[in-house]
Amino acid sequence: MKPFLSNVSRLPAIAAAVGLLYVQTAAAHASRPRPPLASACHAGQATLKQEPLEIVTAQGRQHFVVEMADNDITREIGLMCRTLMAADRGMLFDFRTPRDVAFWMRNTLIPLDMLFITADGHILSIARNAKPLDETPIPSGGSVVGVLELRGGRAAEIGAAPGDMVRQRIFHR
Repeated sequence: MKPFLSNVSRLPAIAAAVGLLYVQTAAAHASRPRPPLASACHAGQATLKQEPLEIVTAQGRQHFVVEMADNDITREIGLMCRTLMAADRGMLFDFRTPRDVAFWMRNTLIPLDMLFITADGHILSIARNAKPLDETPIPSGGSVVGVLELRGGRAAEIGAAPGDMVRQRIFHR
């Protein structure tokens, strides 16, 4: 999964070279020529720096190790071309400052749950079982600092719901 970003003036050459996503207005997005779906998937993407994360739900504390997508390039690539994800793993997209975001599933081969998280660490909304390769934008529904992607269905398994707390160093800065 990759986020739609608003400031990508320095990324067009990279995007053209490897089929990465870059953001434009909805109208421009619809009219922009794009390579075929999954065209960039020759091999899985490199693993990013990993950090601990905890989700506190009505079922208790759930512990994960997450890859940190914390710059324009890593947020653009996200979980592209990955073919599996362990139950205790995920990817955390760090936007540093609160903003409305939207994600899509371009070149994402596995279903994902997306937890949109506010600056204070609360889950604002959850997109469950996002469909692989679907280019339909999935909006956050408000201002968030982070988006946590988990294996599809995992949010339901752990009982995650809007209002639950996510504990990780990027929240409460």
